[in-house]
Amino acid sequence: MQHIAESVNSAKKGNEVDFVKIASSEKYQQLKKEKAKFIVPLTIFFLAVYILLPILTSYTKILHQPAFGSISWVWLYALSLFILTWILCGIYVKKAAKFDEAAKEVLNENHLKGGE
Repeated sequence: MQHIAESVNSAKKGNEVDFVKIASSEKYQQLKKEKAKFIVPLTIFFLAVYILLPILTSYTKILHQPAFGSISWVWLYALSLFILTWILCGIYVKKAAKFDEAAKEVLNENHLKGGE
């Protein structure tokens, strides 16, 4: 997000960014594909695992079995969702930093100095 703010600030100073050119550039199109290739499967995976909990608890007895003493598998599955959320968030943050760098490169390549 910082690179977008920098572009807006530089536009105020007389520098312009050709967003039409950026949208049609090969690097930008590749960046969009890479982001979708990462985000869509990750989102589908998380939603499937998340939605599986109410399905398994409502329609089956699999998770109602005791795992350790009086703790059933439902509690372990629910706890694992919290852990999974933090892990996926960490993965996303690291990957998003790379996407931000690539976006910054695209902006820098398409920066017009003084309205050229």
